[in-house]
Amino acid sequence: MDATGALLAAGYRIVERNFACKAGELDIVARDADVLVFIEVRSRRDGEHGHAAEMVSAAKRAQVTRVARIYLLAREPVFDECRFDVVAITGGVVEIIKDAWRSTS
Repeated sequence: MDATGALLAAGYRIVERNFACKAGELDIVARDADVLVFIEVRSRRDGEHGHAAEMVSAAKRAQVTRVARIYLLAREPVFDECRFDVVAITGGVVEIIKDAWRSTS
């Protein structure tokens, strides 16, 4: 199963994929019930060199957070709450990590 399929199976509604701007890209923007979710997708062929979620470094989290702010300004979605999730695919095993990090500002 791929990231989109796993999210749909978990009840997410995909809003947009691959939103890109000069600051970077958001892999997936979705809704989980009433929550607007920015989703970073990472995959590894196997776990020999670690779990896919470990690939989401502090720098990557900061970049995704910056791009999410740009997305909010550009798209002006209506929402009460938003969060950052990670879909980690390690050796074909898909894991959805809800609320993987918080924006610091």
